Amino acid sequence: MVPDISRGSKTYGLLAYLFGPGKHDEHVDPHIVASWDGFAPDPGRDPNASLSQLEAALDLRVNQLGERRPKRHVWHCPVSADPGDRLLTDEEWAEVARRVVAAAGIATEGDPDGCRWIAVRHDPRHIHIMATIVRGDLRQARLNGDAARAQAECRQIEKDFGLKELNQGDGTAAKRPTSAEGHKAERLGRGEPVRLQLRDAVRRSLAGAADEHEFLDRLKTAGLLVNLKTGPSGDVLGYSVAHPDDRNAKGEPIFFGGSRLAPDLSLPRIRKRLGTGLGDAADAARPDSTATGQARVPGSRAAQARRAAADAVDAAARTIDEGDDEHVAAQLAGAIEVIDVIAIRAPADTRAQLLVAARAFERASRSHVRAERADNRALRYAARQMLFSGYATNRGEDGGASGMLLSALVLLAIAAARWHSARGHAQQAAAAKAAAHELRAAYRTVASRSMAAMAQGGRTLPPAVRERQAEIIRTRLAEAEGVPREREGWDALAATLAEAEAAGHDPAALLEEAKSWRELDSADSVTAVMVWRVRRIAGLSAAPAPAAAQRGSGPRAGQAAAATPMPRRRPTR
Repeated sequence: MVPDISRGSKTYGLLAYLFGPGKHDEHVDPHIVASWDGFAPDPGRDPNASLSQLEAALDLRVNQLGERRPKRHVWHCPVSADPGDRLLTDEEWAEVARRVVAAAGIATEGDPDGCRWIAVRHDPRHIHIMATIVRGDLRQARLNGDAARAQAECRQIEKDFGLKELNQGDGTAAKRPTSAEGHKAERLGRGEPVRLQLRDAVRRSLAGAADEHEFLDRLKTAGLLVNLKTGPSGDVLGYSVAHPDDRNAKGEPIFFGGSRLAPDLSLPRIRKRLGTGLGDAADAARPDSTATGQARVPGSRAAQARRAAADAVDAAARTIDEGDDEHVAAQLAGAIEVIDVIAIRAPADTRAQLLVAARAFERASRSHVRAERADNRALRYAARQMLFSGYATNRGEDGGASGMLLSALVLLAIAAARWHSARGHAQQAAAAKAAAHELRAAYRTVASRSMAAMAQGGRTLPPAVRERQAEIIRTRLAEAEGVPREREGWDALAATLAEAEAAGHDPAALLEEAKSWRELDSADSVTAVMVWRVRRIAGLSAAPAPAAAQRGSGPRAGQAAAATPMPRRRPTR
């Protein structure tokens, strides 16, 4: 059950909407289910009552103030039930309305001077509570914190009425689009309110940005109108953005300040995130830089950037499991930048899933735990590398590297959900689980081709090689971890270990190193996770190489089987 509080200045205008047909004749049988005294005129059911009469009754105390009347004197709170809930009766909705106005401070029970209010039902699944905020003693109602109190009361109503219980918020969620913004989007044929589009665009412009100037430039490059608030000294004090097609009645752009989009998108909060800087690493990530020494082969820089990001994500996931709260909060803030960048640089067949995952994880990245001094430069730099390495395909080396990264991100999102749940952050935990679901779906799309090819390579290994790798998997992984025998995963891991052995590595040592990175209980497929970890540790190509694996009947000539050159080290915090 969701209350959505807003303030306005026109009593009659809101009444006309509530008792009217709606934008698309969606209002059915509008009528009052409850009011301040139970005797308010009801234009919906009483043919002798009019909107003007109801307006006069509601505005009585407001008008008594004369010139001292508040400009925004109308309090409006739609309360919606979940689509899966049973239909409530008028009497039940009346109780909901009385409890919400009491909790919000409009009219507490037994207060003869409470504000005047009505609750109108014109849809089976929601009501509109409307009040004027001047009390009988001609003082204004004290409404500070009204939204939080109304939300808390709705959580209790859900329990008392046996309705779907939504997660309790903690005041860190971004502001929801207003009903007016939703109606405007619907009227103009937009898929969603502009507020949501702007929030996503600002967040993506921040992902991997080296400094404030780059962030502001990227807002403009994204096609947004940017308005800077400056002080007398010329210093920038704040910013606001507008969609060029979103205009008011006068044709002027409608600007949203960063803090109106989300608490962590205010300029002071952004400056804190950018405060650690990226130093010379920021310039090294640019496409015109030769500092990285990476080959200018199409797709190769994108694959290398994703492999490096997978290392950073694995290290962040370990911090979430083992670190203090401040460092965990920093990793969550950095992880959203990685997810944002992989989404905007992804091919079309996974971009939609990853954009949904990014929007979900955005909620999981924000709580009352602040990362004032903790360091997340590794994740932010990883995001920047991906940003400047270009678009990746979902084939070959690019696809394999993306599979590596998505596999790591799934486990990070699950770790984030577990961390939030342990601290009672219900909304954030649910958001992290939703992000994990979308990341997992994208992983399956990206990795299925590579895993299938590696599994085929494993099935065509020489029998002796195949049995040797299977025995290592059984003794070093399956028996110790209770891992079920997933045919494709086992075959792909056997092929990977054989390929590593042919390159001079000890497969058993590789498997032990991969196991030590962090726990595997939350993985959907332990063997799939181990495939990507082993390939990263051994420095193998991210793309499957079954032919090379088949040649791996033993170590290279002149090398001992126990030799374990490992060019990549275990991720560290």
